[in-house]
Amino acid sequence: MTPRPSPLRPHVSAAERLRCWRPRSARSSPTPAGTGPLSLSAQRDRILTIMERSWAESTRATYATGLLVFHVYCDVYSVAEEERCPVSPFLLLSFLATCAGSYSRSSLANFAAGLRAWHVLHLQPWLISPPELKAILDGAAHFAPASSTRPRRAPFTTAVLDRVKNALDLTTPLDAAVFACITTIFYSVSRVGEFTVRNVATFNPRVHITRADVQTQTVDDGSTATVFRLPWTKVAKSAGEYTRWVPQPHLESDPQAALANHLHVSPGRPTDPLFGYATGATGRIKPLSWRTLNKRLKAIPAFADEPLLTGHSLRIGGTLHYLLKRVPFDVVRVHGRWFSDAFTLYLREHARILAPYLGPSPALAEFTARSLPRIR
Repeated sequence: MTPRPSPLRPHVSAAERLRCWRPRSARSSPTPAGTGPLSLSAQRDRILTIMERSWAESTRATYATGLLVFHVYCDVYSVAEEERCPVSPFLLLSFLATCAGSYSRSSLANFAAGLRAWHVLHLQPWLISPPELKAILDGAAHFAPASSTRPRRAPFTTAVLDRVKNALDLTTPLDAAVFACITTIFYSVSRVGEFTVRNVATFNPRVHITRADVQTQTVDDGSTATVFRLPWTKVAKSAGEYTRWVPQPHLESDPQAALANHLHVSPGRPTDPLFGYATGATGRIKPLSWRTLNKRLKAIPAFADEPLLTGHSLRIGGTLHYLLKRVPFDVVRVHGRWFSDAFTLYLREHARILAPYLGPSPALAEFTARSLPRIR
């Protein structure tokens, strides 16, 4: 899918598209050129560069798809550049209505969110009311093709982790890093992107976790917990968050043993990426990217019977692991750092979690009465 050539839409990466694709009606500053340390053009570029960082790189790349499809639509129907931004409610609703039947509701919602971000970034008014947008998206959901619905992700389990461990050579840097990474993600109920990099060349200690961001804490009963400071997360942005796991010495997938082995096989500096692994004769530390992690996992025969395992399966699996151990719902919710009712999706899709709480002698009955997440 390619839009018509235009100087307003240069060929750039998806993540740069929101900033670099300029609307013809882009509002300029009333400040006369030459009245400050930067020219008017430089001031505008600086504003765009700063503002675009309010969205994560992965979010900008996702939004870029909607921007691309919108401009192709406008090219096909000969919509003038001046009419594309600020987009009128009628044009936006026509665009989404045309896409209905070819895309899922969530895809169309991302299209609209991407267009709104494009307007915000270029200081353009967003004229569509939330009720209108919701109505067209809800209606489009009824026309979504079956192919637009992804199969439900299967969860990782400790048994799967054991099979992965047996298939890896933990004396080699990459395999040691992969196993340490997936066990940390699983037992800390984290996101894959919080412990890997999107691109090896983009490692940044202000965004990605390093070895200096790990510490061991001793709690009142004398047990220990390993705490990870995440410099940047999808929810907290640059404020960062903390996550943790406790040792699981009775399990083959003990994250403490896996992490210790990784740091022994690939020793490095405190500023190196946490799951970076030694490469070449010099032992240079290379950041572990999601693509490398996924490629290595897909090469393991243990995954032949698990076609729906994905990176997010680790987070789902960690959630189920604790719930099936009858860890209270609210404790798991805090541990997984959820701030919305998205947490309840895991309960609706896996009835076996609720079984111990619904039988004739419910487990933790008194606690459950107070802490069970509310039903919609």
